[in-house]
Amino acid sequence: MITLDLRPNLPLTDQAFDQLCRSNPDLQLERNAQGELIAMAPSGSETGRQNLGLGAQLWIWNQATRRGEAFDSSAGFTLPNGAIRSPDAAWIEISRWQAIPPQQRRKFAPICPDFVIELKSPSDDLSILQAKLTEYIENGARLGWLIDPENRQVFCYRPQQLPELFNNPRYLSGEDVLLEFVLDLLVVWGD
Repeated sequence: MITLDLRPNLPLTDQAFDQLCRSNPDLQLERNAQGELIAMAPSGSETGRQNLGLGAQLWIWNQATRRGEAFDSSAGFTLPNGAIRSPDAAWIEISRWQAIPPQQRRKFAPICPDFVIELKSPSDDLSILQAKLTEYIENGARLGWLIDPENRQVFCYRPQQLPELFNNPRYLSGEDVLLEFVLDLLVVWGD
């Protein structure tokens, strides 16, 4: 991951960031709340396999319940603090999503997802991902999971609580945010 500070000579406005993303579709880009550009390397094949398994479980549950909209890692969201973030998987309750005008949904929708997952790849820095999960919660997310496959740990983030650490869990509950959703972590652990 590389963070570039383009200020003050090249401020990274919403329009400039959108154009930069369109001009470089093969790059995974984010903008933090300070306006800095963050470029992330593609994840490895194993991380991609794991991430697809996580997203597929979320998508299947959402298709069955129709309570919201599920998103993969290519979706970007403009958080209330101005950051544009792309969690590895996300979910937004249906009435919140439908309240966003269709034109705004086509870009980086101005909303913080209700639920986010970040999957740590071998090249990721854990402390940076922990700060990112805290940022989601501070901007309105109701539940967030940071999954660390190498150490078989999950950090669970909720508003007004310290993160909760689970060591080698087999399942995670969507609690009162994703009613009746249970994530099977065998897709990540590989057992």
